[in-house]
Formats: sequence, C-alpha cells, structure tokens
Amino acid sequence: MNKTLTPREKEILVLLAQGQSNRVVAEQLGISVRTVEGHRARVMLKLQFQTFVDLVKYAVRNLWIKP
Repeated sequence: MNKTLTPREKEILVLLAQGQSNRVVAEQLGISVRTVEGHRARVMLKLQFQTFVDLVKYAVRNLWIKP
C-alpha cells in the first residue's frame, strides 16, 4: 500500500496528534466525525500502525508536532 499521506490525511493526523478529538477536528474542518474516523483509519492502514500512540510518535518524528 502507498505510504504517502494526502494533504487532508496529514492535516487530520496533526490535529489528532495535538490532542484534539474527532468531533473537534470535524467541526474545525467542516466535515463529519465519520469522515475524520475514515481518514484516521486509512492513515493507520497506510502506515501499518496498530495504535494511536504510533501515530503521535510518527507526527513527532516528522516534526509535524512538538513533543
């Protein structure tokens, strides 16, 4: 599977990794909670992560968020 994230997937990953809830991200971006959940699931699948902690570590390693 392609490991390249779309700009929207990256945007959602960063917001979630910053500690925002699915609901808050959805409201900020004007999309549904189910859409946020779908993007999150695709990111986890693309990057082959099992946990949300793995996503946060990935965001920190790529300097998208500060620890």
